[in-house]
Amino acid sequence: MKPIPNAYIEAMLAYTPGEQPQGEGWIKLNTNENPYPPSPAVTAALVGAVSGDGAPLRLYPSPDSRRFREAVSALHGVPLDYVLAGNGSDDVLNLLIRAYAGPGRPVGMLNPSYSLYPVLAAAQNAPVVRVEIQSDLTFAVDAVTSSGASIFFITNPNAPLGINFARKMIAQVAANFPGLLVVDEAYAAFAPEDCVELVRSHANVVITRTLSKAHALAGMRVGYVLARPEVIALLDRVRDSYNLDRLAQAAGVAALNDVSWLQETVGKVKHSRERLTQSLLGMGWSVVPSATNFVLATPVRPGSPPAMSTSEHAFEFLRSKKILVRRFPSHPLTASALRITVGTDVEVDAFLDAAKEWTAGRG
Repeated sequence: MKPIPNAYIEAMLAYTPGEQPQGEGWIKLNTNENPYPPSPAVTAALVGAVSGDGAPLRLYPSPDSRRFREAVSALHGVPLDYVLAGNGSDDVLNLLIRAYAGPGRPVGMLNPSYSLYPVLAAAQNAPVVRVEIQSDLTFAVDAVTSSGASIFFITNPNAPLGINFARKMIAQVAANFPGLLVVDEAYAAFAPEDCVELVRSHANVVITRTLSKAHALAGMRVGYVLARPEVIALLDRVRDSYNLDRLAQAAGVAALNDVSWLQETVGKVKHSRERLTQSLLGMGWSVVPSATNFVLATPVRPGSPPAMSTSEHAFEFLRSKKILVRRFPSHPLTASALRITVGTDVEVDAFLDAAKEWTAGRG
């Protein structure tokens, strides 16, 4: 007898991650990883966690990631029961949808936005409501508040656009939205402001964070939620037991505590972001103002074909140079553009050299 899966699972499409190249020599500017190694304190914490014969690894980690949650609590000045740890922020996004969405209880999102949201919604057989970001890079607050979604995600700063929505605008949404408003702040460290204070002033606001971007821990999978205690208690019921392993907890504590490393590294990324932006503008490309560790830029060169094929041609040319960037051809705001992660100065220079060659018509 053939097992019969849930029809909605069989019909869903999986999330498509950025390309992970094989072999040497690639410049990887397609998945928004931090170009710099994590804090030396992280390495020391990991060595300490497996010191000697590695005996601590035979023991289960803290089931509620207490030390890591204490570090988050201290960082943001919120009570400990406002914090829940996750196996990367993707884990906590999944927990939120499991707890607050399902058949007849839609998941809302801005469009374009993080493409994982509809995948997680489909896994819960929940419909998806999309509110379009307009050509002026704003969205209608009333479209969100009247969307009928049970839970609504605002990625802020937005990916893949890179723009930052003002805190006062998010507060306006929170004050009028009847469901749970999740502000996904994966890139908040690179932005001029964040929305953490809204958790204190609005009971329906949730903040999600990851250590994959600014803290350079994409390989460790560490994230967390900030929310009112009643929301945290609900998420705690549906999370996996021991969802953050012993090494991830140790790395997370060390990363959060090294504030000076974070400030220095974020400063370097922002400086390189500005140099990348100005260089592309100088070549005639258009660039969306970025509050993240990437830029969304539309390649332009004289006599080029229509915009979408131009971006595809530039993408393939860069790939031929072993430089990976990313395309998002399914939305009008991104179809003609390339998303370029801010790399090291050497990587940015290599990208700009290739971009200049393509723009001059030599590609």
